[in-house]
Amino acid sequence: MVNRNTLRLLLIALVMVWVVACTGVGPTTGLFRSASPHDQYGQSLKAANLDKTALGADWLAAGERALRDSLKITVPYRESGYFSAEKAFAVGYRMDAQRGDRFLVRVETQGQKDVQVFIDVLALESRQRTSPVAASKADTNVLAWEPRRTQSYLIRIQPELLRSGRYTISITREPALSFPVQGRDSRQISSFFGVPRDGGRRRHEGVDIFAPRGTPAVASVNGTISGVASTSLGGNVAFLTDNDRNIRLYYAHLDSWNVKNGQRVSIGDTIGFVGNTGNARTTGPHLHFGIYGFSEGATDPLPFIRLGRGPAKQSLLAPERLGDSVRIATVKTAVRPAPTADAPMLRELPKASPLTIVGGTAAWLRVELPDGVTGYVSSAATESVNRPLRKLTLPKASDLLDAANPSAATIDTLPTGLAVEVLGGTDRFLLVRRTNGQTGWLSTRDTPAPGNQTRR
Repeated sequence: MVNRNTLRLLLIALVMVWVVACTGVGPTTGLFRSASPHDQYGQSLKAANLDKTALGADWLAAGERALRDSLKITVPYRESGYFSAEKAFAVGYRMDAQRGDRFLVRVETQGQKDVQVFIDVLALESRQRTSPVAASKADTNVLAWEPRRTQSYLIRIQPELLRSGRYTISITREPALSFPVQGRDSRQISSFFGVPRDGGRRRHEGVDIFAPRGTPAVASVNGTISGVASTSLGGNVAFLTDNDRNIRLYYAHLDSWNVKNGQRVSIGDTIGFVGNTGNARTTGPHLHFGIYGFSEGATDPLPFIRLGRGPAKQSLLAPERLGDSVRIATVKTAVRPAPTADAPMLRELPKASPLTIVGGTAAWLRVELPDGVTGYVSSAATESVNRPLRKLTLPKASDLLDAANPSAATIDTLPTGLAVEVLGGTDRFLLVRRTNGQTGWLSTRDTPAPGNQTRR
């Protein structure tokens, strides 16, 4: 068995090996070349046999559990939470994303020591399968990421071992591309992708952005001009190739060009000027803007250029509440997988059910139930456990446990006749407090029915 001091020394050695692997310097360069920093850290734990220790094994298990028990959010979103050096921690957030979005995931930490937080994004291929998509660098708690497919994704947040601290995660969405008409934004789009054209014989393969004649149509990406031509349909057109995303941007109905074929351009450079050439002679000046994949044809450009939703506005939970115990104050309330009242119900809890606050917002608490299940409950449905529900006199000597589990460790053995305060309970365990402030769990098999006790 490895004691805590030995574990700390082994972890220091682990970090040295891990940093070398992450920075690509030294004899281990290339050992974990294709893995994320999170995976490198886990592999280093195994290489040092720390996965055989309780804390190391718990860290690996917590990372896997966060993938299975993820919580559903809608972006923009932010919440706060707490992690302890005494317990391995990880949390997963599930969200829907479209191709064309750009997300910024930021984790800010507060604690006595600097802490590395691993941010991983995985595509949710099915309920049982995920595939890695993106990961933060080893020296930063920020990740900018663009989904390549429209589907559900999972964001896992996990700090390194033996660190305690509070954290705030914020996730925001912005367009992946810069807007293609100078001085305009997506509010000036008046015709969208897929609407019928020519009596339904074809579909609109882009969006129309109206602006005065001569307004600069600008590069939305850094790339190469791969086509400049005049056509009967698009009039004066230009193609801009973005090799990073495997797409070509199509600028049509230009009054005139400002580029030539093969030219390299940067974001904001003028491609041409808004007009109504081609089959737009009978309409006002506008830019027809389209996006074509290298292999899949036209795709809706709106997600790539629409306005972002701005910063997350959820009111954060007061820091001193993190880690607090609360109980259900209403007759019953639902634990949900997302911080909204219309999310499905994971479990329904009766009044006085105890919970531990592990994160969340001022309106929705992310809580852990005594059996380890996590989810969200409305803050308005809870109350502090500081005021006891009743007093209880023990009819016999009873073990005070550190968890609501029959195999939990015994904190102390309480003598017959000792008076304790009941703070909450489940059908099998009561959360109690002694007069000296010590709290723990008692099995309901060792306690009398509530009707025989003094209520407050």
